[in-house]
Amino acid sequence: MIWVLATFFVLLAIGVPIGYVLGIAGVLGIMQIGGSEMLAMAPQRYFAGLDLFTFLAMPLFIFAGELMNRAGITDRLAKFADSLVGHLRGGMAQSCMVSSVLFAGITGAAVAEAAAFGSTMVPAMEKNGYRKPFACGVVIAGSIIGPTIPPSNLMVIYGSMMGVSIAGLFAAGILPGLIMGLVVMVVIAALGRRLNLPKGGERPSLLGILTALRASLAALVMPVIILGGIIGGFVTPTEGAAIAVFYALLLGLFVFRTVRLGDIEEMLVRTARVTGVVFLIIAAASILSWWMTYMKLPQLITGLFLGLTSDPSMIILMILALLLVLGMFMDINAILIILGPILGALAMSIGMDPVQAGIMIVLALNIGLMTPPVGASLFVLSSITGARIEQITAAMWPFVITEVAVLFLVAYWPRLTLTMPRLMGL
Repeated sequence: MIWVLATFFVLLAIGVPIGYVLGIAGVLGIMQIGGSEMLAMAPQRYFAGLDLFTFLAMPLFIFAGELMNRAGITDRLAKFADSLVGHLRGGMAQSCMVSSVLFAGITGAAVAEAAAFGSTMVPAMEKNGYRKPFACGVVIAGSIIGPTIPPSNLMVIYGSMMGVSIAGLFAAGILPGLIMGLVVMVVIAALGRRLNLPKGGERPSLLGILTALRASLAALVMPVIILGGIIGGFVTPTEGAAIAVFYALLLGLFVFRTVRLGDIEEMLVRTARVTGVVFLIIAAASILSWWMTYMKLPQLITGLFLGLTSDPSMIILMILALLLVLGMFMDINAILIILGPILGALAMSIGMDPVQAGIMIVLALNIGLMTPPVGASLFVLSSITGARIEQITAAMWPFVITEVAVLFLVAYWPRLTLTMPRLMGL
């Protein structure tokens, strides 16, 4: 067992892609159990790890996000958000955060949102007097709202593995995501005078707001259709994702006319690449997860936590610390697949609701997208804008601290996550 774990961490440390790390460690674990005769288990587990119908929702939501980006939805949402808060000090940063909340209900993908806003909002903010690292920090802080407010691929993975209602998880993520956006806006307002952030123009008229709302109404209806159908029980998450693709195609091809038939092939290729990477990690991780289950590592980890303390508050704190630290160094999909069932079961063993446990784990992993050294959103913004990672990191720490504070609210205040599912009867 020690050799398998040692191989895992050594390969991770020398920079081997996480999908290969998981697969190699898993195969070594299988060979440790029964030698080469057990190798037939590897391909079986590899395909069994993907044999969940709900996983089909992931490429569909990713493709819908590609379509919405190409259709110019980002610009329309940004203009509507600017009509609401653009007149405030730091108005463009505030508009970016409102846009992130609106955009989250459409794609639910942090990296897609970071890429979309990094190429549009950061240059616009820089042109209006914002420092580039600060502008990048705002975009990154907003990007992790995407996988918190549904739809969320991480919630689909967690719900599928743990047998937890995906509709319930979607409903539970709404309030934490909205609160996260609100508190980041408060931080931007607090930093406004100290950093001398530019002040926007005059307060828009009601007519101006209504005009911007009308231009973005078709985009704003999309999350209502998707989430209303899933949470209301009219469609499954997979069917909701298919509806999202169909609606996005209608908007891009016939309403806004910003998507051409020739663009679809390119978007499908990008969707396949992103989905392929995620599915490779999921499949490879299922091999390692099977080995861990066979070796009773979940019971060992649970026993270790419970052996240190029986206080539920301290156990929750240890779970959060573990997820936040691992999120700095590992792919969050891999962490969720390997440790999600273990830590979810541990949280439920101390009386935490499975939906609350799922949102806590997902939100903690989302924060890993913005923390160095391997935060995906951080790297996307750096590559798109040319800003150095250390500069962005220094500028975004107030937002990291704020969002960690929201994470602790989710972990220790059940009502925050469970109110919406209970109101909706989920």
